[in-house]
Amino acid sequence: MDGKINRSIMENVNPKLATLQNDIAWLESIIDVGLALYFKNETQYTSIKELTMPVIVENDISGYAQILQKHSFTFEERLILITALARYIKPQILDLFLLKNKSIDAEFSEFGGVKNEGSRGFIPTLETVCFLLGGADDITIRMDFMHLLYEHNKLYSEGILTAQKHPVELREPLQLSEEFLSLFITNKKFVPKYNSKFPATEITTKMEWKDLVLESSIKNQLLEVREWLKHSYLILNDWQLDKTLKPGYRVLFYGPPGTGKTLAATLLGKSIQTPVFRVDLSAIVSKYIGETEKNLGQLFDKAASKGWILFFDEADALFSKRTDTNTSNDRHANQEVAYLLQRIESFDGLVVLATNLQTNIDEAFLRRFQNTINFTKPKYKERKVLLENMFATTFEIEEGVAVLDTIAEKYELSGGEMINVLRYCAIKAANSGEKKINYANIMTGIKREYQKSNKIFN
Repeated sequence: MDGKINRSIMENVNPKLATLQNDIAWLESIIDVGLALYFKNETQYTSIKELTMPVIVENDISGYAQILQKHSFTFEERLILITALARYIKPQILDLFLLKNKSIDAEFSEFGGVKNEGSRGFIPTLETVCFLLGGADDITIRMDFMHLLYEHNKLYSEGILTAQKHPVELREPLQLSEEFLSLFITNKKFVPKYNSKFPATEITTKMEWKDLVLESSIKNQLLEVREWLKHSYLILNDWQLDKTLKPGYRVLFYGPPGTGKTLAATLLGKSIQTPVFRVDLSAIVSKYIGETEKNLGQLFDKAASKGWILFFDEADALFSKRTDTNTSNDRHANQEVAYLLQRIESFDGLVVLATNLQTNIDEAFLRRFQNTINFTKPKYKERKVLLENMFATTFEIEEGVAVLDTIAEKYELSGGEMINVLRYCAIKAANSGEKKINYANIMTGIKREYQKSNKIFN
């Protein structure tokens, strides 16, 4: 048995999984020693804590190693984590807990665990970890372990493990969240697809921060949001400002269509490598009493502690001004707003609301925003840069790039409208078989955009 203990070098170790493999070997040793101590079998150890935690292998870039480096778990927390992961990675090491108490012909209740009808294996619970720590015989150890779970526990507060009840009970099965199980197995966090409980779609872009052409004052405000996202953990946790500051961040983007609101939200996520989800408000808002709150609750519960960005486009449908309470419907609508305020304030990630008009949003929400950013239509300077970025770097223009300066000066186009013009010109160029366009192509595209908005074209 003791030959298994403190194995830091294993045969056929995959360098990319070295930390995980060492921790699995550490857990095997802990189980052997824990059972030996409980049954008073011969062992050189008096406590499993003599089996010190393995070091995190240098240059191990696996998802498991990254989480260990980020959180600096205690002995107990790391044991909980590796026990939860063992059922997926090496379930046979948990089979020892299937022993029966021969004196009563039943399982050892002190081992904890639950049975899965579809599997013969052992599914560990927090009781299992408590047993290994010596909590079956020592009430002090048991109470200390329960206190660890009752207080702010990183494994659950960070969404690494999920639980049915809070505070967490010892009979709770050790269940990794979808996101972190995916991270440990594939080195990528699980990203949910659109479904009834999470009516949101991930939005991405191939563009970079430098491609976002805005007035400097607008971009500076966005940089403030980006810096919060980058440094919020330092500010709230390392500097312990979580006593004063709430963990989330709420920002309103308002301005005409096509001015970069969606792109800005997407780039904020890309800058910190976190998913951005555009919420489908048509699937959230319901005419049935209580359904909107239920849908919102499921959305925020799913996104909690993930670091995701929730982007509510055309947010007027959900965040619009409250009405006078003349009817029961009015009162219900105002209850929805109150519930939404509560969920947004308690959400620990970034919430971005986008609307065409700031005045459409209820003041109760506005007071709770850390930032409101007005996306104005691009002025001449920005229009020129956008046109050059889109057209001059893509096509040969028969009349030369100087025509873009003339267009930028004369025609007030949003970035979205320019993209539509670019698409029209690309179709014309493809039809001719050459990556070449002319002034007439561009002007026809602009005329079409003006007609959509009922603007006078000349």
